[in-house]
Amino acid sequence: MSKNYRILDLIRRNRTPLENHLIDGLIDGRVSRRDFVRHGSLLGLSLPLLGRIGMAAGFGAAPSLARAQAAPGATIRVGSSVPAAAIDPVTIADAGGLLVMQQVAEFLCIDGPDLVLKPALAESWKPNADGTVWTFTLRKGVKFHSGGEMKAEDVVASIDRLADPANSSNALSVFTGILQKGNTKKVDDYTVEFHLDAPNGNFPYMVSSDNYNAVIIPASYKGDYEKSFDGTGPFKLEKYTPKVGASFVRNEDYWGEKALPERTEFTFFTDIQPQILALQGGQIDIINQMPVLAGVGLLNDPNVDIISLKSVAHQQLHLRCDSDPFKDPRVRRAIALSIDRKKLVAGLMKGRAQEGNDSPFASAYPSTDTSVPQREQDIAQAKQLMETAGAGKGFKVTLTTERYLEIPEYAQLIQNWVKEIGIELELNILDQGAYYGDAVFGKSNWLDSVMGITDYGHRGVPNVYLAAPLKSDGTWNAAHFKNKDYDQLATSYIAALDLEAQKASAGKIQKLLLEETPVIFGYFYDYLTATAKGVTGVQPTAMSQLFLEKASKA
Repeated sequence: MSKNYRILDLIRRNRTPLENHLIDGLIDGRVSRRDFVRHGSLLGLSLPLLGRIGMAAGFGAAPSLARAQAAPGATIRVGSSVPAAAIDPVTIADAGGLLVMQQVAEFLCIDGPDLVLKPALAESWKPNADGTVWTFTLRKGVKFHSGGEMKAEDVVASIDRLADPANSSNALSVFTGILQKGNTKKVDDYTVEFHLDAPNGNFPYMVSSDNYNAVIIPASYKGDYEKSFDGTGPFKLEKYTPKVGASFVRNEDYWGEKALPERTEFTFFTDIQPQILALQGGQIDIINQMPVLAGVGLLNDPNVDIISLKSVAHQQLHLRCDSDPFKDPRVRRAIALSIDRKKLVAGLMKGRAQEGNDSPFASAYPSTDTSVPQREQDIAQAKQLMETAGAGKGFKVTLTTERYLEIPEYAQLIQNWVKEIGIELELNILDQGAYYGDAVFGKSNWLDSVMGITDYGHRGVPNVYLAAPLKSDGTWNAAHFKNKDYDQLATSYIAALDLEAQKASAGKIQKLLLEETPVIFGYFYDYLTATAKGVTGVQPTAMSQLFLEKASKA
């Protein structure tokens, strides 16, 4: 299709310089249509507007997904992991807990499987010229389950709780250095401004479903969420029994389309195998997250459908930079070079993953610099690095990790590979509670271990991965990595509003982390959800959330 410059000129008249620069990138071919839609949604451009720009730029209409009319009234039954602690929006950090909370509470916007942001409790958003202030316009007429309309003061209170260091919020990993308590400000009942510590080009993701703690609950909330489960979502709590399960019923006063299911039931399991048996035996309809190795028998089961989402979820292998034997970056690089990433993807993950290149920049991110060479296994070079670092005779060290998904098998593979370069690895595999401990330095096997593997869930942008585990003051910096050049580059990336500026910073970060190797990113794994045949409309996210309002059974 040819370009329609008359329509493009009309659209441009009301756009900011930043928005017009993105439109130029699409027209000139510097930005792909996929990246244009994703980055445009981040800047607050509506999906219909992005579609009109795409058509005027000669790309034709975006494909629409026709959805068959599904039957309402079903009871949808879900199997999930047991919540690791009390359900509380401020502190929740585990997949089982956030899944339950997300059934009743909603976000300002939703990060979809395509990394495109879609409006939810906020109708629109936009940055100021330098990205230090983001203004969100709230949806009117949204009611909490307890009664009362959701307004700006509820958003302010919800985000302030998370940004307050005194609350030990899990979301401090997102907000530290970005947004302080008191800087979320009410403009009027339906407008909120976020005044940031520094420019941030990806900020809307920080208050989306990407930040799973950032649900909006009443300003009056005082704690003990399990007694109320108050929210604005399409389902309301029917019953919650800790360690056992939960059930929800359709919210007839929901602001959007009413949910198709009449009820949803969640059964908690301590292991994946009973979930698989329950799905095969017809006791549940959905396994929220299915590990590849444990669920390999379901991948080709004709009675099961697999929903596979490309994700940037991964298992970080941290090497403690401030103590032996990993003070020398040559030793850290040697370990990285001993790992066969192709075997990790093809063998361990059965092809359901992409190779990692020892930085958070997965191929799925539009800002990743794909010109940076992929690190490959090279035992000879690894041995040479060990020699020059004075570690040619090898050493013994303990790898501490969690019993979760494929991590124990991943640890065993690493144990075998590093043996080839003289490292004797002892494995200390703990249950998740023992591994994470209090999740603060000095009280956590995760943050205090010399070497460890930690699961990191999917994020729509790499900001959290760049900051929390890698910046000098990062709240999750298990590698105890402190590098001023890195800190400056990460700050530069996070500040960039423009996609090309983000790519320039990303390339420098990728090269620096290959040199320093505080963390090994071996692979980024696909997020798999299993459903019984005939169950449709299930919308998982790679963040372990599960949107069921359009679900039905044949």
